[in-house]
Amino acid sequence: MRTAVLIPCYNEALTIARVVGDFRRELPEATVYVYDNDSTDDTAELAAASGAVVRLTRRRGKGAVVRAMFREVEADVYLMVDGDDTYPASSARALVDIVASGRADMAVGDRRTGGDYSRTRVRRFHTLGNMLVTYLLNLLFRARLSDIMSGYRAFNRTFVKSCPVLLDGFEVETLMTLHALDKLFTIAEVPVGYRDRPAGSGSKLSTLGDGFRVLRAIVWVFKDSKPLIFFLFLSALTFLVSLLLGAPVVAQAVRAHHVSNLASAVLATGVAIIGAVLLACGLVLDTIVKIHREDFEVQLLNRQPPEGPTGGSSPGAGRPGRGGPASTG
Repeated sequence: MRTAVLIPCYNEALTIARVVGDFRRELPEATVYVYDNDSTDDTAELAAASGAVVRLTRRRGKGAVVRAMFREVEADVYLMVDGDDTYPASSARALVDIVASGRADMAVGDRRTGGDYSRTRVRRFHTLGNMLVTYLLNLLFRARLSDIMSGYRAFNRTFVKSCPVLLDGFEVETLMTLHALDKLFTIAEVPVGYRDRPAGSGSKLSTLGDGFRVLRAIVWVFKDSKPLIFFLFLSALTFLVSLLLGAPVVAQAVRAHHVSNLASAVLATGVAIIGAVLLACGLVLDTIVKIHREDFEVQLLNRQPPEGPTGGSSPGAGRPGRGGPASTG
């Protein structure tokens, strides 16, 4: 079984050598790939000297790097980790084993359950934003996840090669979780430690900018995956507005047998028509999404390797789990 460690990096010269060395020690059978996002320091040189396979991605943004890694690297199990030395390599084996054994399609390093994350120097708004996004995603997709923005994850090949990364920013981890929930991949969360960046190493996250992009990504993915609920909500709002505008007009027509405020009557009718159109859009798009999901499942079945001598598929090549998110201690 081929294992690949994927490390997206931008200006991580202070930490990259240690990160590469730690993960080579914990996973000696794995190939460590460092994808340098056009750094202006010695990140690429230090990674290569530490034994990593170094590749350059000039398009800026973590999403652009993850897209390149998923396209180019061939393996059965993938482990992705940030290059800032905040995640412990000692948890790598647990994450990889869960995916390799078929217990989950994606294993996520959960920083919040262990408690270390709350004791670090992470900005308060980052923590609040993570909690808000996690609550919103759990509410919309009926999940029970604790840390959807963790950068420490393991995947099987089926997940990696079927996950479209269409955005370039730091919302890529949220998109992975949304893809897993929408396409019924199994998620396992593993409590992991978390530590501060070393002195002189700064976070590239923008609290407001990246937070807004994450929330926007959740809304748009929800629209694409559950269009009937999304447009039904918008339709209900427009019908409510139409009712508020039209109720006085209808009451006057019943009472006085004439309408003096023609503009309100026309506006209420127009808003009601918009509501009906939104509802129709939701019904049509819901049918399209169901057809798309069926096509996706058929494509996954066609990717399955032939059964071996024992009658089972090769590990990591198929889709081992189907149920909801799981939590693994």
